This record gives sequence, C-alpha cells and structure tokens, in this order.
Amino acid sequence: MIPVLLVDDDRELTEMLALYLAREGFQATAVATGTEGESQALSGLFHIVVLDVMLPDLSGIEVLRRIRARSQVPVLLLTARGDNIDRIAGLELGADDYVPKPSSPGELVARLRAILRRVQPQALAESQGAVSIGRGALTLWPGQRKAQWGAAPLELTGTEFSLLEALARQAGQLVSKQDLSLNALGRPLTRYDRRIDVHISSIRHKLGPRGDGSSWIQSVRGMGYMLIVE
Repeated sequence: MIPVLLVDDDRELTEMLALYLAREGFQATAVATGTEGESQALSGLFHIVVLDVMLPDLSGIEVLRRIRARSQVPVLLLTARGDNIDRIAGLELGADDYVPKPSSPGELVARLRAILRRVQPQALAESQGAVSIGRGALTLWPGQRKAQWGAAPLELTGTEFSLLEALARQAGQLVSKQDLSLNALGRPLTRYDRRIDVHISSIRHKLGPRGDGSSWIQSVRGMGYMLIVE
C-alpha cells in the first residue's frame, strides 16, 4: 500500500479518509499539527502528503515552505473553497496540486494518483505488487504484503509487516518509536505504550539471530530501532 501522510486537525475527517484510502490502496497516517506534519513529511517514510492549510499551530503554507526547504516529497494542499490566495501561495511554494474543502474522497484519491503518476510512478507500481524492497536476506513486496527471509517465506502479521517495512526503508538508520507507531499502528506513541516493543520482539524471533548471536533489529534504549542488513 502507498504510504500517505494526512496533516489535518479534523479527526473525524482524517478517520473517514483513512478508511476510504485503505480501500484504494493507500496506507494513511494522520497527524493533527503542523509541527508533527513537518517532522513526518521529512521522515522519508511517505510517498505523498495531504496538507490542510488551516492548522492549530502553524499554517499549512508555512509547513509547506519548511518541507520544500529540505524535501521534494509530493504535497497536495487542502484549501478553503474559494480561497485563491492560499492556492496561489501554495503552488508558488511548490505544492503539487490542491483540493478545496469540502471535497469528495473520490476526488482526493484521483488527485493523489494523478500526482504520483507524474512524480513517483514507482509508488503506483509498488501498490500493485510489482516492486520489491530488498535489504540483505530480506525481501518485501509491499503491494502484496508478502515477505521473504533468505529463500523461505516470512510469515508476519499485518502490524509486523508494517513495522519491518518501515525499518527496511531506512535500513542501517535509527527509526524512532514514534515514527514506527505512526506508520505501523496509525497513531502517536503514548507513554508506557509497549506495543512496538512486543511486535519487534516477535519479528526478532522470526528472523532468528545473526551469526554472532546478536539481533538483526537493534535497539537504542528509549529512542528506537534499526534494521541491520550486513
């Protein structure tokens, strides 16, 4: 599924969109503030960002400006109907398209696909199962939710697959527990939440140890996890 970031403080709307997008081959993660949106958009975990102009802390236009200073990830703006100023400012800052609110989920999906056809054709191929992610002995097919470890199939739950995919996309780099929670569980990490640790433990067991007895997924206490592919 194509990972898409929704930056909007309207929880009811993002929940509805996430369900609709899932049926259309997208995996949506929602955050409610511009600060969170900027951080997640720059994480490298998303193929496209849906960014509301009206946010509680920063304006969507300011978030877009900050994103464009460091990344070319595709951005679709959600603007107030009839607000040409925000649309023009957004396009001048590098937004790929805009959709006025309120709009139908079908129109949003059509715009997302049109953008991806232009700028990330691989993302659409990935959603159809045609593209794999290879990291050492690990091979993932995100479109089919299928995994292989060496020459053998790797049986994973849906959450385990999402976690391992997030780690594989940034193999050799530390991925924070917050990022893993947002991408695999679809919600921010809360205090004392141990679900990520439990799922990682299960994945470690399925991968088995490295030659020296250490784990293929290493942890930095209190910070996150890193997939080793050497």
